[in-house]
This record gives sequence, structure tokens and C-alpha cells, in this order.
Amino acid sequence: MTPRGLLISAPASGTGKTTLMLGLLAALRARGVVVQPFKSGPDYIDPAFHAAASGRASVNLDSWAMGPERLRGLVAAAEGADLILAEGSMGLFDGVALAGETGTGASADVAAMMGWPVVLVIDVSGQAQSAAAVALGFATMRPDVKIAGVVLNRVASPRHEALVRVGMAAVGIPVLAALPRNPAIAMPERHLGLVQAEEQPELAALLAEAGRFIAQHMDLDTLMAAAAGGALPAAEPLGLRPPADRIALARDQAFSFVYPHLIQGWRAAGATILPFSPLADEAPDPSADCCWLPGGYPELHAGKLAANSQFLAGTRAFAATKPVHGECGGYMAMGAGLVDAGGLRHQMLGLLGLETSFAKRRMHLGYRHAAPLVDYCGGGQAALRGHEFHYATILSQPDAALARVTDATGAEVAETGSYRRQPSGALATGTFFHLIAEAQ
Repeated sequence: MTPRGLLISAPASGTGKTTLMLGLLAALRARGVVVQPFKSGPDYIDPAFHAAASGRASVNLDSWAMGPERLRGLVAAAEGADLILAEGSMGLFDGVALAGETGTGASADVAAMMGWPVVLVIDVSGQAQSAAAVALGFATMRPDVKIAGVVLNRVASPRHEALVRVGMAAVGIPVLAALPRNPAIAMPERHLGLVQAEEQPELAALLAEAGRFIAQHMDLDTLMAAAAGGALPAAEPLGLRPPADRIALARDQAFSFVYPHLIQGWRAAGATILPFSPLADEAPDPSADCCWLPGGYPELHAGKLAANSQFLAGTRAFAATKPVHGECGGYMAMGAGLVDAGGLRHQMLGLLGLETSFAKRRMHLGYRHAAPLVDYCGGGQAALRGHEFHYATILSQPDAALARVTDATGAEVAETGSYRRQPSGALATGTFFHLIAEAQ
């Protein structure tokens, strides 16, 4: 049976959702509670931290890109856990203007659909009783979304806490915890969010400290008692079509951004995943039927990638007869060259003519709907939903457009991806968006 759950959210980004989420996962795990984590929205960094803290793979739930059947199917994977904790993205009600498969991408959509009460994290620095007005507004915004209570973050003093509690009591909203500032559990960040979990050698100690901190300031039994939901209708299988039977998948610090539900879905459909590390100068397994280069941070490792002759030669040889696809960072690595933040150009695989630069950064962010114009790495030409988030600038893209791409409003997007056909007929393809699901 699907366990009951809670969704951790906030009025805005930067209020402490992830810190609370990781501390709760670590604290509950230390007590022997089996918690299944989820991430609402298209974030591909937080799930790795969830997995490290909980010991279970975390999965993205996205109401814009995923239909109800797929969402229920993913949540069904929590069977056997004692509790579900889902971390929201941005503010609780933040999404796009036009609904997609199930909703607008807002975390509130997922909370309402699953029946999970919301734990609202409020940064109370610089305010006292006024924080209650914020909490009351969130509690009444959508009748189908229930606020279980608030966690007061960045509390300055006992007097400050007492004043905020007075305000919350006046509007009838429970205070689940009051957290003082604690720089010892701050997570390092870079331009796409947190520094990746696998890049932090002290992560285990940081998570343990976060768990102790949350356990010290929160009644975990009260939190667990607030969970609800769990009675979900039966869901159909996920039906994620793998791009091939045997998939060579780049996996290391330069190529780490692939959604966990994609890999799980490919495996459930019978595909074999063959990981390799470009940073370790490894090439795709020749027995694979296709190669997939995920997103990540190739710009931070461009010099090493350009010098790894076995990776370059082996991937080029693979691409001569078999399809290769790259997403975002993987797409850039498939190009002719990449200019790093210092202005130095590094030669890449050259499977496509794409030239990109980080010397003049510009953020590209948003949901994407794509209608492929050619076979997508063996996956046919089904319409796709995904998400784009990068700072690279395109200097040159001489190859043919891979897809007609629009954003969540239906407006055309210039970053169409591209493809190049080898003499053998094999396709090299790439996109700046990360695939989430096939459109329904």
C-alpha cells in the first residue's frame, strides 16, 4: 500500500526547503523510519541529495510534463516505505500560466492530487507577527491544498520566536518547528543550484549534522502524525519507451543530469544500461545499441574531456554506425567546440557542428514541448515534454533542426536542437532540453 505523505514547500526559493528536507530524511532514517523521497518539479540536482540522506532513490513528479497515470505510477514506487516526503520547487503555487498534462508544474498540484498536507517553511528573518499573514494567505489560497503547519526558519532569538508564535496562534496555524540560523549545514551552490552530491566529500557528515539539528528542534512524531494521503487509484505501467535495448549512458561529474524515473522506466521496459565515464577516459560499450550523453557540467571539465583521446575516438567510432544523443551538457560535448568561462576554446567530439560559449553567459530556463522532425535516438517521433536550464550561448549551429520546440505558453523557442546523419545512416542528435516524458 502507498504510505501517507507530506510535501515540504515554502513561499519562495531560498527559504530553506532543501535544508529541512535533508535534515528530516536523515533524522527519520536515524530513527529507523523508511522514508521515500520525491522532488516536485524538474530539478535534477536535489534528488541525488535525497537519495544520500534517505538511502532510497528519489524521483521527480512534474504536473506540467506528466499525466495523472504516470504521476500515480511513480508514487506507487513508494510501497514498502513508512512515509513519503516530497520537496517542492520555488514557491508552493508557482508554475506556468497554462496547464500541461496535469497542471501548471506547481508543487500545489502534486500536493492536491496526492492528498499530501504541506509543511510550509517560512523565513521569518526581518518579521514577527506579520509572518502569520503569509501563512494564512497560503492556507486559504487553494481549498484543495491543506497546510499541516509551518516551520519557522532563521529565527533570531527566543523573543523573536515567541512573537512569531503569537501571530500563528492568532490565525490558528500550528508551528511544527522553530529553527535558528545554522551555517554548519549550509549547502554550497553554483550557477545551476547546489553543488552536486557526488562532488561533496563531507556530505555524510553534513547530512548527519542536519539530521541532529532537525531532531533537536522538531517533534518528529507530531510531523509524522500530520501525514495523509496514501489511497491512490491503481495506475497503469509507466510506459517509458527506452531509446534502445542496450544503452551506453555517460555517468560522472561532467554528465550527471538525467532524471531517475527515466532510467527506472527504461529498465522496467527491459533495457540494459551500460554506464561509462568520459572523465575517466572511457568510451561507450561497443555492444550498446545507442549512446546517451546527459547534461551536467562539461564546461568545468572541458580541458580534461578534450584531452581524453580514448573517450573522443571511441565515441566517434561508435557514432559512425549507431545513434548518439546528447542533452544540454551532453549536446555541447557532441559539438565542435566549447568556450569556457575564461574564453578558452576546447575541441569537443565534433559529431555536430554546434559551438557554444560560457564566456558570455545568458540564462535559458523553462518547460519545453518538442515535436521531433526525425527519429529521436530510436524513440520515434513522439511529442516530448522536457525542461531547459543552462547558461551557454550558441555561437554556431549549422546542422538541421531536430525538433519544433515551444515553451509552456506555446511560443516558438530558437533552441531547436540539431541532428547530423552519418554516411551509414546513423544519427547524431542533441537538444538543450532535458527529456521528462512523452506528451500524452
